[in-house]
Amino acid sequence: MSEVAAGRVVEFAIGGMTCAACSARLEKVLNRHPGMQANVNLAAERARVRLSGSADEAMVIAAVAKAGFGATRVDGQTRTREKAEKLRVYRRDLRRFWIAAALTLPLLGQMLFMFGEAGAHRELPRWLQLLLATPVQFWIGWRFYDGGWKSLRGGGANMDLLVALGTSMAWGFSAVVTVFGLDQHVYFEGAAAVITLVLMGKLLEAGARAKTSEAIEALIRLQPKTARVERDGQWLEVPVDVLMPGDVFMVRAGESVPVDGEVFDGDSSVNEAMLTGESMPVGKRAGDKVFAATRNGHGALRCRATGVGEQTLLAGIIRLVGAAQGSKAPVQRLADRISAVFVPVVCAIALLTFAGWWFYSGQLAEAVINAVAVLVIACPCALGLATPTAIMVGTGQGARAGILVRNAEALERAERIRVVAVDKTGTLTEGQPQVTDLMAPGIAEEAALSLAAALEQGSEHPLGRAILAAAAAREGLSRAALHDQKVIDFVALAGRGVSGEIAGRKLRLGAADWLGAAADERILALQAAGKTVVVLSDEEQLLAIIGIADALRPTSQQAVQRLRARGIRVVMLTGDNAATAAAIAAEAGIDEFRAGVLPGDKALAVAELRTADGLVAMVGDGINDAPALAAADVSFALGAGSDAAIEAADLTLIGSDLNGVVDAIDLSHVTLNKIRQNLFFAFIYNVAGIPLAAFGMLNPVFAGAAMAMSSLSVVSNSLLLKRWRPFMQRE
Repeated sequence: MSEVAAGRVVEFAIGGMTCAACSARLEKVLNRHPGMQANVNLAAERARVRLSGSADEAMVIAAVAKAGFGATRVDGQTRTREKAEKLRVYRRDLRRFWIAAALTLPLLGQMLFMFGEAGAHRELPRWLQLLLATPVQFWIGWRFYDGGWKSLRGGGANMDLLVALGTSMAWGFSAVVTVFGLDQHVYFEGAAAVITLVLMGKLLEAGARAKTSEAIEALIRLQPKTARVERDGQWLEVPVDVLMPGDVFMVRAGESVPVDGEVFDGDSSVNEAMLTGESMPVGKRAGDKVFAATRNGHGALRCRATGVGEQTLLAGIIRLVGAAQGSKAPVQRLADRISAVFVPVVCAIALLTFAGWWFYSGQLAEAVINAVAVLVIACPCALGLATPTAIMVGTGQGARAGILVRNAEALERAERIRVVAVDKTGTLTEGQPQVTDLMAPGIAEEAALSLAAALEQGSEHPLGRAILAAAAAREGLSRAALHDQKVIDFVALAGRGVSGEIAGRKLRLGAADWLGAAADERILALQAAGKTVVVLSDEEQLLAIIGIADALRPTSQQAVQRLRARGIRVVMLTGDNAATAAAIAAEAGIDEFRAGVLPGDKALAVAELRTADGLVAMVGDGINDAPALAAADVSFALGAGSDAAIEAADLTLIGSDLNGVVDAIDLSHVTLNKIRQNLFFAFIYNVAGIPLAAFGMLNPVFAGAAMAMSSLSVVSNSLLLKRWRPFMQRE
């Protein structure tokens, strides 16, 4: 079921989230409201909310604001506004970081001279330390107080609260010691250093996170801004936004195609690598489709616009990639559950640490500083970023390679595929059948082909189009002559054929077994050669035998070998007869096939292929195979630029190459590995760091540095996915 069918889905840009506790709390808050089903993504700073009943966008924005965050609906200009705002905030924080560093360095520098007998005399005057540390604590560090207060006001707790509590304890203790002249060590340098280091970590993290969305940014940059359009016999340069379907535009040599269209004049080649990942140009001539942002080669093309604005294939890809990057993988559920209770648990541990050390040592200063270390070392950010950053980079890399992932759950499931069911026509084969044999024992060949073409008028079936193309290529069979042959009582039977009456003659055109001619030796010979046979008959006799061949894709055999090398069982499903299916399967290297499977029965065949140790995938064209695609655990559509294919499957392979299925499984494997590594590092960091801090083995300054680096390490590990390449692009 599509998202639209289940409820209206609206995407919001969320401001003010600082860690996984924030995203987990906001998601819980939204899901409590009737008519809202929310998915909040920390890395993408997005919330996708399915609205139903009386719930509307204003209610979502109000609920987000009440939780302490900001929300705006995502539209065509959102990304531009966000980039400008993030750049402004980044520059502001960078300036504040350098100010904080300048104020903190003298505090840290004195520590270098405090060792040895004369160390105590080289300590900066405490009033000067207070003067240096206070702006860092309350001006530079105000963001942590603000974020912590909003979190508490919304009924939760986040990382900002931990930093604010920890540094406030260190600063407050030191300030009391300074004001009253007590004989205690002060920790101004610890509080200031933690804030400075955390701010540095946030800046580094922001830069690294920006790189995770580079793939979708690159797609957006590909969109041309202007088009050369014909207006009143003149060619004018106009903004792409004003184009309408039906407008005539020209693409000169070396230019990018402005919108989706159909060529009606010209001959050239177009580089479609940005869609398919294939570097070889594709020839284009009259009748061929072109797609926005692909680059024209040597010749000029005149085209008629078919898809503009949000209706182009590129716009659909950008929407799909954005949705996938904002979705949540099931593997993240454990991290979400932990993040939801993380901060309260850490606060409890810090309180126990304070009480335990004060009771054990009797030293208030030691108890305070160890409690501060616990608060500072604990960081739920790494947990929150572990999964979404890897998903964002992985789906972006997939888009670059022509693999469009509908959501993170589909990407996660692809790793566990153990059986791949493959459609024959258009999947294993080119999908462009051609009439190779025509035998008409009791009628002239032209007459037989004319009758067959008349029955197939308007057909979108590949075999019907092959017959129409053969008739159009024959001399004497004009298009007008075919239209003159009126068909009445037309009936189409899925998987069987068509029937109708022409000039008082009842005719049937379809499969040999449907027409009772399966045992004919001529038909058997064609089928043994791997050809599909279509038979034309009337009520009295067999009129014609038409042999149609659809060549195997050059890469199908290689793809099958790669699937089998991964231990995946490959099964071909086809409505064709057993003899033709056996010939194609043998050529592709497939040992198992099921022939004579009607379109409606493919879903049952997919269900029967399920095993206890893995998932079943279905690969088809996304339209005729829709029931089977829906029945599969993971569905792949070889779309070849079809909008319908993009809507039908979990993963769409724009390039229509079966190798893309193996690449998608490989991408799933490497992405899931990165997620597991990230989660391991995030858990280990907290599992090891918090006890060390609680037992007094970690200085708050080092704790702050470690916390700042933890999120950065997770994001950087995810960015290593950028090294992944599809099979055909590897050296």
